[in-house]
Amino acid sequence: MIDVRVKDNDIRKAVEEGMDSFIQVFIDAINTAIGGQLTQDNMAQLNADQITLLGWSYLHREVMEGGYIQLIYNGYGAFIFKNPFAVAMRNWGIRDKYHEEIEKVVSDDDFMALYEQMPEFDEFDDEFIVNEEHWCEMIAAYIDDHIDNFVKVEQ
Repeated sequence: MIDVRVKDNDIRKAVEEGMDSFIQVFIDAINTAIGGQLTQDNMAQLNADQITLLGWSYLHREVMEGGYIQLIYNGYGAFIFKNPFAVAMRNWGIRDKYHEEIEKVVSDDDFMALYEQMPEFDEFDDEFIVNEEHWCEMIAAYIDDHIDNFVKVEQ
């Protein structure tokens, strides 16, 4: 297992800054421990909670910046939709039929046209935005209750 460490002072500072900062401290620690890139090799050295938190970070960043189309286009589709995380997404109605078309290498104009060609993603993007704060609260509470699953806290 990869040794993921966070200083107690960093956690305390993040708590003062708010839940987003609190969550980010753990995401940053995991990313630092794996050298900034999740690979098959280092994924096998993380536990399920650490991998799930990284999955959330990719989902959150991509959807908040450009929606599910951007998430899939940037190559995170298989990681998010073809893992246990995928069950929830499939329940929202997102299916594999989109990934090949969205993941094609295209020009910026072709990429932007995907938003018009696939308006069904607007509803998913909107639902994510509406629920994002609540989901972050739930994730922060889970991390707080299970800190040892994510990191070793150093003084």
